[in-house]
Amino acid sequence: MSQYPRFLPVGDRALSIELGDSISVVTNRRVHGLSREIGRLGVRGVLDVVPTYRSLMVYYDPRSISYADLTSRLGEMEGSLGDGETVAPKLVEIPALYGGEYGPDIGDVAEHNGVSEAEVIEIHSGADYLVYMMGFLPGFPYLGGMSERIATPRLVTPRASIPTGSVAIAERQTGIYPVESPGGWRIIGRTPIGLFDPGREPPVEIEPGDYLRFVQVDESEYADVQSRIRAGTYSLVTRQMGGAR
Repeated sequence: MSQYPRFLPVGDRALSIELGDSISVVTNRRVHGLSREIGRLGVRGVLDVVPTYRSLMVYYDPRSISYADLTSRLGEMEGSLGDGETVAPKLVEIPALYGGEYGPDIGDVAEHNGVSEAEVIEIHSGADYLVYMMGFLPGFPYLGGMSERIATPRLVTPRASIPTGSVAIAERQTGIYPVESPGGWRIIGRTPIGLFDPGREPPVEIEPGDYLRFVQVDESEYADVQSRIRAGTYSLVTRQMGGAR
């Protein structure tokens, strides 16, 4: 018998539902499926849900529902989830300018893995990446599905400032810095897309469960996208994928 789901109290106003013990597409799909189901049914007392790689944090009002009643309700909901993807995931194309001043660590990534910089770009832009979760900054997507052929350790000494839009690698993960921030990931490129804007509704345009695909652009195309963003005429290229991944 599976030990999951496993419920863990987090203070007196939140609980964590663990749905697995490793990072996997199947587990993450269940995390997002349960998150959607909670939102769809409007569970009494639930204030917010935060999906992660393999668990779901649920914030609730203990005056409206007890810990025992909430775990019972959520356990029933998790048990009723199907095995398949109920919502076709969204694929979002992210224009990216690789190397040079925009990707100062691409040479290190190439050297570490015994490939050329052109191969790093080809490999990195040749995959669809699942947004497993959002974290440590608003709008920072933790992306899974990167090839081991370009996996590279974090910097020994993190940078004090990484530019907004930097596309970066850390071990087998890749991600995008949505705002200027300190960080220790290896920067291989940059996108002109602003993933987080507190004045926009919604402030984050991508969601956990989406897929991202990096599309290589040159400096002229990068500048064109920047100009269209400033003019308010640029929209992300998105489409629904065919089904479960």
